[in-house]
Amino acid sequence: MSAGPTNGAVSTGAALRHVLGHLVMPLLMCIGMGLAYLGAFHSPQPHELRVAVVGSGPSAQVLAQTLHDKADGALDVRTVPDRGTAVQQLKDQDVYGAFVPDRTSPELVVASASSDTTATAVEKVFTQVASQQGEPLKVTDVAPTASGDPTGQGIFFLLVALSIGSYASVAVIGGAGAVLPLRIRALLALGTSLVVSAIGAAFAGPVFHLVDHGLGGVWAMACIYSAGILLVGVGLHTFLKRWTTLGVMVLFVMLNFTSSGGIFRPELQPGFFGALHAFWNGAGFVEGVRSHVYFGGHALGGNVLVLAFWLLAGLIVMGVAGLVEAGRRKSAVRAAGTGAAPAERSVSPAGREGTGEETVAETADGAANKPAHGSVNGSAAEPADEATEEELEEAVGV
Repeated sequence: MSAGPTNGAVSTGAALRHVLGHLVMPLLMCIGMGLAYLGAFHSPQPHELRVAVVGSGPSAQVLAQTLHDKADGALDVRTVPDRGTAVQQLKDQDVYGAFVPDRTSPELVVASASSDTTATAVEKVFTQVASQQGEPLKVTDVAPTASGDPTGQGIFFLLVALSIGSYASVAVIGGAGAVLPLRIRALLALGTSLVVSAIGAAFAGPVFHLVDHGLGGVWAMACIYSAGILLVGVGLHTFLKRWTTLGVMVLFVMLNFTSSGGIFRPELQPGFFGALHAFWNGAGFVEGVRSHVYFGGHALGGNVLVLAFWLLAGLIVMGVAGLVEAGRRKSAVRAAGTGAAPAERSVSPAGREGTGEETVAETADGAANKPAHGSVNGSAAEPADEATEEELEEAVGV
């Protein structure tokens, strides 16, 4: 653990200011996590939840209209001509429940793989309808989850593991690896994404059996997802430095987990998180895995496109970071040249006598390759080491 500043005697006031400055980040995390998680999950209520009533006669139309009116915006009720059509719409995720009226044995058809909590909400609605007829409701699941993931939420927790492995690695590559050229940091990010996704695939398959087929596709989507986080995070580190941890938490935890649909689909959440669900990378991964494993690849292309969009965003951020770092190196060269120009001759670090031009080159080279937080020589390296250590501790602590 870092003990704070160590160069010489440090006054109590300076040490206190140092601690209080670092307390800002966890307090902001507390506020952000509370707003995100409680805002998204504290009171799930259906709105425009798509359900169907099976039947083409007047009684089916009346029932559908009655449910729609009584729901007051909570349900979007439609009719379908037969049970087969209802099953197909469930598998296409056009509806999330289909009620088959019957005087003696009413049936509700659901696809729990699309969301167990949504299926439960639909079942609650139609249990009341069946109870009014005095008959028990038969529930048929046409798209059940794998035996190792009975609630269907294992995919969400796989998302959590992939995300933490990715964004925690950002602090290591961006902080401890700040002295490395950007292209090497980019390669490290891509290599790390391969490792993180392989770990995720092991969890999904042989370890916990979250999926019973299609493991290769799950791994591929995990790899794209992880690479997007790592490239965005490492690129942002050029600009945010120790605040990168907070930045990636906002992007890939607070807004990501809450909008992924892994716990509640957007039809059960406030509109803000439902809107993010359409293009955020966590939603792309969760819905992509569901589509690939349980729904025959329906809408898989759109979800993979979302993941590819975030990967492209990461490449763009890395490109911008490269331009900025190149500009900083040029500025360091100019600054070194201005400082060394008055000296016609000088002594090099090795003790040899050289020209001013040689000294300028050596000074600029040192400035361009020093760590982002400070010098690498003597005691000046200590604050840089401490800053990097504190950044890594904050990321690991999260």
